[in-house]
Amino acid sequence: MSIPAFGLGTFRLKDQVVIDSVSNALALGYRLIDTAQIYGNEAEVGQAIDASGVPRSELFLTTKIWTDNLAKDKLIPSLKDSLVKLRTDHVDLTLIHWPSPGGAVPLADTLGALAEAKKQGLTKQIGVSNFNRALLQEAIDTVGAANIATHQIELSPYLQNRKMVDFARSQGIHITSYMTLAYGKVLLDPVLLQIAQRHNATTAQVALAWAMQLGYAVIPSSTQRANLQGNLLAQQLRLTELDMAEIAALDRGERLVNPDGLAPRWD
Repeated sequence: MSIPAFGLGTFRLKDQVVIDSVSNALALGYRLIDTAQIYGNEAEVGQAIDASGVPRSELFLTTKIWTDNLAKDKLIPSLKDSLVKLRTDHVDLTLIHWPSPGGAVPLADTLGALAEAKKQGLTKQIGVSNFNRALLQEAIDTVGAANIATHQIELSPYLQNRKMVDFARSQGIHITSYMTLAYGKVLLDPVLLQIAQRHNATTAQVALAWAMQLGYAVIPSSTQRANLQGNLLAQQLRLTELDMAEIAALDRGERLVNPDGLAPRWD
């Protein structure tokens, strides 16, 4: 089951704000919704989906297991709790949100529990997020690359993460880009503004189209219906080789998500 190239992220969205965002997105045609246990919004996401009338079979739901629940005796119970909140009997993709801090929980234990969750039908696919190359290699050695549906990483024109992307691709592992708009920083970038003008597009559309054209899935979030609709149109934007080359030159290794105690040693 392939992962849709475009979806809605819900990081930092809470309460009625996330309900409205998911409701508007679904009404506009979004079908991938990405949430996580630590976001504290799974119940509201589930409420919005339930009220939308969109058949569950048309949706692709992703959630992520928080570090407190990575132990093999905690993972499945926590995922079942997520399913109750999301008002569904399964998610389409479950990710390890961050590697276990300090390696406190062996990765093999977590992946074993995830594989069991998949076997039980609680999730259709499993994957990882925020791993470095060494951890991704360990995951491959444990469950095989074919069983890692995606690696979700911070990736934007300012952080193109090429070492990780190249390694993942060499193993046949799909990439999902989060923070593709770099907390909105790229929206005023002069290079992206010029490209946007050439295509009669927005800078957000350009950044999202760039990532999708490289083969990544993107999950931008927004609280504004107009922006949700505009982002959706990025799927129809085709950038030229010149456009892609100009964006490639923007890479400056600028990482915005690097939480102490959670982040591994980045490549």
